Amino acid sequence: MRDARTNWTRLVVDSPAERLRVTGFRSGGTNEALSVADTDANRIWRENAMVAESRLVHYGALTQRRAFVLVERNRDGRPVMTHETPRQVAVERAQGSRRELAAGLKLWRDDWTGNTRATLWTPTQIYEFVTKTETPTFVARTASLRGWDAFVLPRDRDGYRRNDLGEVPLVPFVNRRQISPDGFAEHEDILSVQNRINMKLIMLVGAAKYGAFRQRYAAGLEIDEDPITGKPIEPFKLDIQKLWTTADPEVRFGEFSSTDLAPYVRSVESAVQDLAAISKTPPHYIIGAVVNVSGDALKAAETGLVAKVLDQCDDFGESWQHSMRLAFKAAGDEARAADYTLETVWRDPESRTVSELADAAVKKQAAGVPWRQRMEDLGYTPAQISRMEIDRATDALTQPALPAPAGNEPSTDPRTVIGRRPADDDPDAA
Repeated sequence: MRDARTNWTRLVVDSPAERLRVTGFRSGGTNEALSVADTDANRIWRENAMVAESRLVHYGALTQRRAFVLVERNRDGRPVMTHETPRQVAVERAQGSRRELAAGLKLWRDDWTGNTRATLWTPTQIYEFVTKTETPTFVARTASLRGWDAFVLPRDRDGYRRNDLGEVPLVPFVNRRQISPDGFAEHEDILSVQNRINMKLIMLVGAAKYGAFRQRYAAGLEIDEDPITGKPIEPFKLDIQKLWTTADPEVRFGEFSSTDLAPYVRSVESAVQDLAAISKTPPHYIIGAVVNVSGDALKAAETGLVAKVLDQCDDFGESWQHSMRLAFKAAGDEARAADYTLETVWRDPESRTVSELADAAVKKQAAGVPWRQRMEDLGYTPAQISRMEIDRATDALTQPALPAPAGNEPSTDPRTVIGRRPADDDPDAA
């Protein structure tokens, strides 16, 4: 039974998770303010290793319905962003609101001391607790704790301190809140299909082991007995190198047909197709074989997955923007903490070839799309784009000017379309 299990649910979760990639943040305003705000936001992002941590947040939300990001201020006054799991963190929303948080709790086991610790955040105070024993008693109905002592801080003998952020510093990342307000994991609605697949695989393995081998028989054969033990002596043994013969002309040999495994295989394939349809996982991800399929057909097969990822980008993007505004507040920048024009920049979840991206960039340049936006559409990160701007300025000083194209048609030379100097097509980027 252990060998018959095939974990399709992991593939269902990995398919959207691998397309959820945050490349940076973008805010409105003038060019100078926009550039500075984007640079600071991306610096905070890199400073907290969120390139890798964000994947944990997304994967945690996809598999456990929700995940959290905790935003605090370190001793140097810099914002600290960490991924928190729902196994340790819970939040309570204000009455009548689905967004405002009234309190947040983190409960974890201290590996150094063996005690259980807890931190409770309210918009005004932060409380810290520690257990006296390693086995605290919880009252589920009232969520109260017995046997707890307040954790005495060096500067506060009452066990609590003021919350300088003025709000609960936990940001929930809720997956598929349109199905359930508390979140819905990617694999929840396919668990029954997964169990059905496992059951059919067990039947397939059992049939292959006990029914696939052709059993032989001998009719009319007299079986001798061992004179000592009295047990029948087995006259023949199955072997690929042996031939059964007997001197008795009345004996007839034959064999039973083996169990046909094809119905079991088709039954498993049918259940896998149901799993792919329900979870919007592309069939070629599941089957693993692509034969004589055009690129348009593959793109059409990924339409459901791309639409689902775009919905998740909208939900998770709001949470990332809230996290970044909290980070600015922790850094003491109240103006940017109130900047609601900040938006999350995601990598394009749709699979595109390099030639498609380059061709789109040429057409967007002809339509007047600014150079920086074209680079974002090509998939470059804000850090890469900033470095490319410096390289473009250097190239403008070291390379001779290219001749203008004949007629009124736009140039298709890659140096003039993608690597064009700022003064050639973007007056505001010069």
